[in-house]
Amino acid sequence: MNTGLKITAFAAAIAATFGTAYGVGTSIDPVVAKKPPSAHDEHAEAGEGPGAGGETAGGHESAPAGGLQISEGGYTLALDTPRVAAGTSSVLSFSVKDESGRKVTAYQREHGKELHFIVASRDLTVYRHLHPTRAADGTWSVRAELPAAGGYRAFADFKPAKKGATGVTLGADLAVSGKAEPAALPPARATAEVDGYRVTLDGALAPGKANELKLTVAKDGKPVTNLQPYLGAYGHLVALRAGDLAYLHVHPNGEPDDGVTEPGPEVSFTATAPSSGAYRLFLDFQHEGEVRTAAFTVDVPAGGADANTGAKPSAEPGETEEADGHGH
Repeated sequence: MNTGLKITAFAAAIAATFGTAYGVGTSIDPVVAKKPPSAHDEHAEAGEGPGAGGETAGGHESAPAGGLQISEGGYTLALDTPRVAAGTSSVLSFSVKDESGRKVTAYQREHGKELHFIVASRDLTVYRHLHPTRAADGTWSVRAELPAAGGYRAFADFKPAKKGATGVTLGADLAVSGKAEPAALPPARATAEVDGYRVTLDGALAPGKANELKLTVAKDGKPVTNLQPYLGAYGHLVALRAGDLAYLHVHPNGEPDDGVTEPGPEVSFTATAPSSGAYRLFLDFQHEGEVRTAAFTVDVPAGGADANTGAKPSAEPGETEEADGHGH
């Protein structure tokens, strides 16, 4: 992976945001809900989307933020279930269609999966990284429960199997029926807590400039030095820009068994923000057989001013974002 951030049509080397994790079902990764490197080819390809191939500072490839279009590069995301009920277990069904309107049935595997499916609420307080299954006819499906009513965005992050294909990230609106009460974006803070774990974010983000972000994982006050690989890495980041929900898939610097990368407590990323503004960045990590999600809100200042994620350099007592995170 060209360690750094990789964004498919969803993504580019980019910066992001964080928050709190919320429990999920057995077929999905944790959900987030608001509470009152050494380069490797596989990763280098993983984040390329239409228009990718540019270079940012530090030599990391970048692409425009993705997931803003339902159709791109000759592919279209078709949701069979554009509306579900809040608080109920529902099957989300969809397909990816090519320019001829045929369902795509052949994909390249990226980080152990043919396709990554992300669902997030418009207010960025609910986040789920789902792993759907594909039927022979190209229809994808996954069961999920979305806890809050309102507008959501569904993202499909994939790479077609045809020769020379690059990564694609498509986005489509999803409605969750019920009484909607949009929440305010959680404030920017340098730490987040989930299931007894504390994750600390260190690093500055700036528009158009590649910077390193370090996420340090601790449990019960002790550094976690035995993180387990999850989808081929010790951590995965998905960044969503507040407002338009531009999607950015970020990959870590280094990977398991490369002879250099340690299994914690730090997971390092190189990120480039596509613009100033507020972001939510969601970190998935695995420990003791369970995947958890830590999330942060990050304020990216205009003009590339130095700031520690737009948050306080270190958390003061009572200033962490707590969350209930559950593996799948």
